[in-house]
Amino acid sequence: MVTNAALLSPSPMPAPQRTDRLAAHDGISLAIEHFGDETDRAIVFAHGFGQTRHAWSGTAAALAHSGWHAITTDARGHGDSDRRADGDYHYDQLINDLVRIARVPAQAPVLVGASMGGLIGIAAEALHAPLFRALVLVDITPRWEPAGVERILAFMRAHPAGFASYAEAADEIARYLPHRAERKSEASLRQLLVASDDGRLRWHWDPRLLDFVTRGAEQLQHELLVAAGQIRVPTLLISGGRSDIVSAATIDEFLAHVPHARHVRVDHATHMVAGDANDAFTRTVLEFVTTLDA
Repeated sequence: MVTNAALLSPSPMPAPQRTDRLAAHDGISLAIEHFGDETDRAIVFAHGFGQTRHAWSGTAAALAHSGWHAITTDARGHGDSDRRADGDYHYDQLINDLVRIARVPAQAPVLVGASMGGLIGIAAEALHAPLFRALVLVDITPRWEPAGVERILAFMRAHPAGFASYAEAADEIARYLPHRAERKSEASLRQLLVASDDGRLRWHWDPRLLDFVTRGAEQLQHELLVAAGQIRVPTLLISGGRSDIVSAATIDEFLAHVPHARHVRVDHATHMVAGDANDAFTRTVLEFVTTLDA
């Protein structure tokens, strides 16, 4: 249910048309970006745990070019959004944040949610329906494979002291993702790392989130499966053919609970579908949202 900020963003990043701040229910300020004409049909992108809004820049720009108002945001504790001073994060905070973002456009938007963003989207739609016009879930199901989650968490825990340079960070990412041919450039890493007071470069998310994301996983999965059964809007699940987070069993279980959902597998992608195969991912999303008008 997690992805790392360093792993999903194509480069160079297309520039948004407008950046803004959005106040959450408890005063946390969220970073938000708009691509395209804000009078067009809206599509909201919710990133995974440890990511930032830049994970979606390429797809958001492509959707804007196709006549959509694309909205990307940093979840609380991530990127340029505020961190909680007390480090006390809960899923209900993230759900409330997403509900507030979904109500920015005049009409109900489509949600594209990866990993954590998809789980929050399932819960938000179940609690506040009709909130979204449709759901696109990116390599996430209400139940996930614990071994895959632990592999990703191990990488995220591995560098508490940060990195001495962008080159060192790029080396570590390359070792973690040996299937990626393109090495991360310093320009792309500047959107994923922040310089600390000690001069070290650290991930652009609050490390205290690691405690939150591992709490109550079994109960959360049960609640999300119940929530998925309440989804009535058009739904697309995009999975990575090489993912170790979702499996044939978790996909079949999800489709049994949401029988109207469609499933598309991107064969050569891992859990980071948009980063591994951004063109194929963007094309799949565009094909799906185009059918909504019909």
